[in-house]
Amino acid sequence: MERVIKTQLRTFGRNVRRLRHERRLTQEKLAELTELNIRTVQKIEAGDTNILITTAARIQKALACEWAKLMSL
Repeated sequence: MERVIKTQLRTFGRNVRRLRHERRLTQEKLAELTELNIRTVQKIEAGDTNILITTAARIQKALACEWAKLMSL
């Protein structure tokens, strides 16, 4: 089970990074838009941290994308 969760976190993080790049946002700008610490954004993109659904929602809103884009393999 834990392996599945880690895979999902890495997938989410890779998708955040990809979408952030597509929108030409820096990690600093994404952190500002989501009111997160830049280190938190870095950990999320690396798949190194578990996040709350509210944090995921703030990221989704800042990236102006559908949930499926964040969760897809």
